[in-house]
Amino acid sequence: MSSSRNQRVPSYRHYKPKNLGVVRIDGRDHYLGRYGSPESREKYHRLIAEWLAGESEGGKTLRQSRSSDQLTVSELIQRYHSFVIDYYRKDGKPTSEQACIKAALRHLRELYGALLICDFGPLCLKAVRAQMLARGNARYTINKNIARIKRLFAWGLENELVPVGVHQALQAVAGLRRGKSSAKELLPVVSVEDESVEAILPHIPPIVGAMVSIQLLTGCRPTEVCILRPGDVDREGDVWCYSPGTHKTEHHDIERRIYVGPRAQTVLVPFLNRESDNFCFSPRESAEWERDRSRISATPIPRPRHGRRGERYTRDSYRRAIRRGCEAAGVPIWSPNQLRHNRATKIRKGFGLEASQCVLGHAKADITEIYAERNFLLAQQVMGQIG
Repeated sequence: MSSSRNQRVPSYRHYKPKNLGVVRIDGRDHYLGRYGSPESREKYHRLIAEWLAGESEGGKTLRQSRSSDQLTVSELIQRYHSFVIDYYRKDGKPTSEQACIKAALRHLRELYGALLICDFGPLCLKAVRAQMLARGNARYTINKNIARIKRLFAWGLENELVPVGVHQALQAVAGLRRGKSSAKELLPVVSVEDESVEAILPHIPPIVGAMVSIQLLTGCRPTEVCILRPGDVDREGDVWCYSPGTHKTEHHDIERRIYVGPRAQTVLVPFLNRESDNFCFSPRESAEWERDRSRISATPIPRPRHGRRGERYTRDSYRRAIRRGCEAAGVPIWSPNQLRHNRATKIRKGFGLEASQCVLGHAKADITEIYAERNFLLAQQVMGQIG
């Protein structure tokens, strides 16, 4: 929430020369009518309520703004930015969506920043999309960015800055369809070969190796293994339950449970011997392993350049550790998220789509379809018998 929300609420004051009630909001005086009258009090409370709503949404109220037929696209973006930096935060830090929104709106500002909002329509939005296409953006990226621009205008409508007709007209612009445009397609994320995983284990710290094993066995996300703490693991019963302190879909009020079976428990146990709120996998401990390995090695081991080590791995530092292992082992570079694909695909083959969906924590089965590769071998076997 914006820090401006914590400012003192402007007071109801008496303008004696004309016996009027007055309130000063953001440096501007609003005259309310005869001082002390019910009408002036009502208008005061209405303005304050609108001001507070505007502050909490990172913008100004309609009565403090230029009317929508005078507001430009750049001015709308500027007001939306205040909302974005407050709303798209997690654990007090900006999420990656902030940068994505900024990149999407940059195209809009370049082409139509000076245009009045009331003159912006579907053809303008399609022109923005054409610019993204000309700059080589992938179809998936273009569709996501056009959706972000539509959200800008939806926010403007909600705050009475965008006419209803403008917002409704933009909804008519459909996303690009596969094979129906010249936009390139992103390569799908696929499972990593088991041999490639085994090959890097001698070249990465045992802590990172344990993280890889945990991911392979549980199907958790890279960030979820990075933030694992002893206090987040319920060790009652034969199968433990890990509830991450934060996760990707918590803003949808979706509960995330990661079940840890006997094989994963064996990997995890050595890292539970610490305070309940300390992270299990520490870059500092990995650095100590690297120093020890260098001392006992007959030949110097090239050490990667490290920045300031934190108390836990991040998604990026975990990915870099795996990348260095791949380079040292001479295998194709793969990312931690591919390990999630491995587990999803194996579960689907053995237990079905619903089981894979439950383990991965997807609210919709179509998302699991992306992660769990279709079992074409099974289809081939079936059709070999009945086709």
